[in-house]
Amino acid sequence: MNKRYLGKDKFPVSVLGLGCMGMSFGYGGSEESQAINTIHSAVDLGVTFLDTAEVYGPFDNEILVGKAIKGIRDKVQIATKFGFKILPTGKGVERMVGVDSRPEHIREAVEGSLKRLNIEAIDLLYQHRVDPTVPVEDVVGTMAALIKEGKIRHIGLSEVSAATLRRACEIHPITAVQSEYSLWTREPEDGILKACRELGVGFVPYSPLGRGYLTGKIIDHSGFADDDFRRTLPRFQKEAMQKNQQLLVRLQNVADKYECTLAQLALAWVMSKGNDVVPIPGVRKIEHLQDNVGAASLLISENDIKAIDDIFNPETVHGLRYNKGDFDLIER
Repeated sequence: MNKRYLGKDKFPVSVLGLGCMGMSFGYGGSEESQAINTIHSAVDLGVTFLDTAEVYGPFDNEILVGKAIKGIRDKVQIATKFGFKILPTGKGVERMVGVDSRPEHIREAVEGSLKRLNIEAIDLLYQHRVDPTVPVEDVVGTMAALIKEGKIRHIGLSEVSAATLRRACEIHPITAVQSEYSLWTREPEDGILKACRELGVGFVPYSPLGRGYLTGKIIDHSGFADDDFRRTLPRFQKEAMQKNQQLLVRLQNVADKYECTLAQLALAWVMSKGNDVVPIPGVRKIEHLQDNVGAASLLISENDIKAIDDIFNPETVHGLRYNKGDFDLIER
């Protein structure tokens, strides 16, 4: 698989990454051996850019990734994130109780991530969500110090505004911004993606398959685990799903032309938006991984890209991507 390069420092990653969150968090989780086999298969297929975060679990996903990359550290690029306050509940589990990007907490989080991942340095460290009580200058300054100390190699930000990104770049080059971006989540095109291009920052879309919906295989909630958080999202409510299904019918016509799956077409569309764009779809099954990899060699004509743009746009997509509490943590 070919590589793409993020940021002015040209951080090399696979053209398609792997979002590991769903293997242990958010969607009901999966069996550990299956998850590790999937990660190993990804690396064998050339998907070497692995994405995790301390809050996924919390902590469980980093531990899982750490186990999976044992013995193959030199073959992968590891991205993780800090930025949430995680406290014990007294019942043997932890819970997220808000944001925390104080410099001392950043250092604590990095030490924890290094230990759980069992690595000497994090390739790409993101601030997961902006902390309104801590200036981004202090956050990036702390991360820059961690680079000098050899604990991290590149700096990223997640779900930030263009204004915050510009301030951050004044302190230290930012390698990548991570935001949700897909056929049915086009907001980055209006601001942050343009700012990334202006500033020489790579762009890493999460949920490029619309949390699975754009594969065309989700009709209702019947396949969701009880603790699958999609059950609570506006776009996954019955009426919205039924209306958005009509968009998938139109998209299928384009997929048929290319003799590809909907997932491959949706990912190829994201990758067509620039060589500085590296999507990180999440998978739990090897067959889904193999399907996604096929998107890396799929070239869509300019006319068909425009046709797809017209099918999915803010006027045609029904339902918001998050609930209000989630949006409160996102800069816009």
